[in-house]
Amino acid sequence: MNERAAPQRACVPSLWHLGDGVALFAGPLHRNDPHRHSVPVFLAGLYGPIRLRVGGAAWRTCHTAVIPAGVAYEFDMRGDPLGVLYLEPNVAGVDALAPLVANAREADGALLGSAGEVRPIRELYEAPASRPWAGQALNDLIAFSRPRAARRIDPRVARAVEVLQQRCHDLTPVGELARGVGLSGSRFQHLFTQEVGVPFRRYRAWHRLRAAIGEIVQGSTFTHAAHAAGFADQAHFARDFRRTFGAPASRGLSVSRRA
Repeated sequence: MNERAAPQRACVPSLWHLGDGVALFAGPLHRNDPHRHSVPVFLAGLYGPIRLRVGGAAWRTCHTAVIPAGVAYEFDMRGDPLGVLYLEPNVAGVDALAPLVANAREADGALLGSAGEVRPIRELYEAPASRPWAGQALNDLIAFSRPRAARRIDPRVARAVEVLQQRCHDLTPVGELARGVGLSGSRFQHLFTQEVGVPFRRYRAWHRLRAAIGEIVQGSTFTHAAHAAGFADQAHFARDFRRTFGAPASRGLSVSRRA
């Protein structure tokens, strides 16, 4: 019920929005190899179905899906546009994304739906100048789903996440973060993985990657963006990007616009 004829997709560059607590990619994609995110994601086929495989299980078809942090998945969009909404754990957990999926069913550790909240992301993707209202549109989408979340993460982990978001360019020692929230280093790392779904180091790497993506979509070269975000070099950034998204950075960032 959320489908309609796609616009001239070759003329619509991919969209990135990197806001506080949420990030969004929307654009045409092909085959992405198995990969894991450090935050939960909501997937929306903007004009048609998603061909998806979670954790090496059977290929399935859906129109929307929620993938928890740390769960491996792959997809084949065959050139059609896909929307991917990334939700930071200090905003809400994976269950806050579940209301965005309609006619949901659990499968292979993910939530798959035959419909869902596709229209707001599709409208952002289609609008050439969506920057002034993209953040508010995504905040409204999360405001719709967040009250339905079953729980919030431990407030000590939420505080540490906020510190990481503010200081993603440096390598704050884990012991320092742990002391700042009143925990030992070992207890903090255990609790962080339990609450967020991935280890502390992997989540910190996600925020460095986010910072580099933000630099690139604003016009920086890959090399400058990698150094600005704290990567040793462009090759280090490229490896992290491929591990996180299942495809080379050139595919998702070569023709992009920022909202």
